[in-house]
Amino acid sequence: MRERFNLGWLFHYGDEPGADFMGWDDSAWERVTLPHDWAVSFPFDRKHASGTGYLPGGTAWYRKHFILTAEEAAQQTDILFEGIYKHAKIFVNSHYLGQHAYGYTSFSVDVTPYIREGENVVCVRVEHEDVADSRWYTGSGIDRQVWLRRRPVAGFRRDSLFISTKEADASRAVLQISYETEALEGTVSVTAAGQTVSGPCGKQTLEMEVPSPALWSPETPSLYCAEFVYSGEAGEEKECVTFGIRTICFDGDQGFFLNGKNMKIKGVCVHHDAGCLGAAVPRNVWKKRLETLRECGCNAIRTAHNPPDPNLLDLCDEMGFLVMDEAFDEWEGTKNKWWQGHNVYPPKHFGYAEDFPEWHRRDLESMVLRDRNHPSIIMWSIGNEIDYPNDPYVTPLFEEVLGNNDAGKPSQERKYDKRKPDASRLPVVARELVGIVHSLDTTRPVTSAMSFPELSNQTGLADELDLSGYNYREYFYEQDHEKYPGRVILGSENSHQASCWYAVADHDYIAGQFLWTGIDFLGECKGWPVRISQAGLLKLTGAPKPLYYQRKALWTDEPFVRLAAGSGEEMRRGLPELHFAWEGAAGETLKVYAFTNQPEAELFLNGKSLGKQVLKREDDCCAVWDVPFEAGELVVKAGEAEDCLVTAGESAALMMIAKRDPEAAEGEEVVMVQISVLDGEGNRCAAGHEEVHVQVAGQAELLGLENGKPDDLTPYRASYRSAYDGELTAYVRVLKGAENVRIFAWTESGLAGEVEL
Repeated sequence: MRERFNLGWLFHYGDEPGADFMGWDDSAWERVTLPHDWAVSFPFDRKHASGTGYLPGGTAWYRKHFILTAEEAAQQTDILFEGIYKHAKIFVNSHYLGQHAYGYTSFSVDVTPYIREGENVVCVRVEHEDVADSRWYTGSGIDRQVWLRRRPVAGFRRDSLFISTKEADASRAVLQISYETEALEGTVSVTAAGQTVSGPCGKQTLEMEVPSPALWSPETPSLYCAEFVYSGEAGEEKECVTFGIRTICFDGDQGFFLNGKNMKIKGVCVHHDAGCLGAAVPRNVWKKRLETLRECGCNAIRTAHNPPDPNLLDLCDEMGFLVMDEAFDEWEGTKNKWWQGHNVYPPKHFGYAEDFPEWHRRDLESMVLRDRNHPSIIMWSIGNEIDYPNDPYVTPLFEEVLGNNDAGKPSQERKYDKRKPDASRLPVVARELVGIVHSLDTTRPVTSAMSFPELSNQTGLADELDLSGYNYREYFYEQDHEKYPGRVILGSENSHQASCWYAVADHDYIAGQFLWTGIDFLGECKGWPVRISQAGLLKLTGAPKPLYYQRKALWTDEPFVRLAAGSGEEMRRGLPELHFAWEGAAGETLKVYAFTNQPEAELFLNGKSLGKQVLKREDDCCAVWDVPFEAGELVVKAGEAEDCLVTAGESAALMMIAKRDPEAAEGEEVVMVQISVLDGEGNRCAAGHEEVHVQVAGQAELLGLENGKPDDLTPYRASYRSAYDGELTAYVRVLKGAENVRIFAWTESGLAGEVEL
């Protein structure tokens, strides 16, 4: 039995020697609900690292008191932590049970010998002192879910149950079923899709034939549940595994096939934070983001650059997203970590490389064993840009080199320095990591996202991989396809430019691409006061940006057009200064973009045509006009599709829409409340950047406010924030047993709104 273990935790920021003692006085500690990220409860501060979003780390403690009956205390029991960032030490009833270093992998602790009837106490010490330990925001704390797992009999070894598809079509599927039991005596039966097979105890592999299977795909993400039953002298244990039936194939000449059908991977990379929520992202927030990404034609997610929250993988299974599941951003060598602005020297050198030698096998095994039953996962990635030039690996093959993100790099940092780690070490480590993955799962290929394939082809790193992931190296596709026959090439990280997509679409042998990125994220920012990376298709709030509609034009066929206006100077470099608004000063010339998948578009201002444009391939699905501002209505027509922008009047009201989560457990629901500034006609005032105050009445708590504005340094735990582009999102947790919760919003100018949950 698996029981949610997220409520009723106590939290103390700062080290507290002695807090591992069961009888420690924690009466004054803060009550928190997991997942919990303490970093976002602090103000942004320039003294912290730019790479991780100017938010702090530190050391903190968590404690939870829980009651067990005599029957419960007699069962085999463990506690599963889905993720703690980082260096966690676990104690139960004053006993030290061990530690876990990596912040992104799940782990469990067997508490059977230490629990008792009555009160029990679990304590967790989390140490994250070096915030410049990553190139993006990590969060701090128990930022993923926790489970208490009990069973009367230890029948199966944890994470040994595995179901894969050996062969399948519409008429028949053959499944391969693996398990391992703790005991050698007894029997095992497995029931799935109306079929049952049985086998002996031990480490076994069975086959099951399923007639007329419902195949899993992005269009029809069909899922099955398999029940594993162990029966022995001591009793019976049942375990259920969710899985999907599908086949995958990567071909060096024809790309990717799912269930025998050739298709292009249209993917985005995602980090694991959600703005004011930090790394503690509820399932419904991920779901909303995925729904929006799917609307622009996205069918794949890369978990950049670490094992993800299991909720994300569950949703990808249910919603039909393909997944590249990634393990590490660095191996033995520590990469540069920016703390004074992006690419501002000198860097700091903390990170997972400190733990890699001791922990990499356990962490990689943890990821594969935890995730391998997800049908959405079509490949494993053992690393991201491990071969980045001179950061830290070097080679005498290249005396001087620049990486894809090295603008302004000092000259001495570009040159070969034999005192740095030698790149010849990379294929050796890759061979070990690929072997670890293959020992646990032979049904999926292993890749690594290479930033320097021109080197990795020579060192042998690329030869160790089943798939070759190229980051921003589209110009090597054709020559490497010719030079390395049979090699499967994938765009593992790509810019937003349409040309990068055409390099995929025009070549059958390129399996697909993953854009950098799907969603804006905290950290990896240029420097104070900007606190986020703006590389996403979506804002931190999950709302689409102009580039989202360019991607929709490239990836979808149903006719549409979308207008945006503004300075537009940064548009084609991927950092748009455009907004979905028609606002300006009289006579000011603005750039107007119409994103469309139609062959031509015509723009009208207050009923007058401003000209028709025929879109050519090099226009990147954008028709562009220079338009002197005149208040009124801007309309674009593209075939049967149409869109308009209206100049809004003075701000007159706040509209509030609360989106509940019916799937959330009681006491854990986080409600997203959309707050919009409207004029008297109901138009959104995109220029309305008024400060909005929010108050919650009833048994609920305000977790934070997010507007997606890159340089807004208002503390996330403040009860006020400015609307950006006329919008603001509030996140409210509804407490257990809550009734009649109301949320109020107002501005100093007299606007007001409210909503009842």
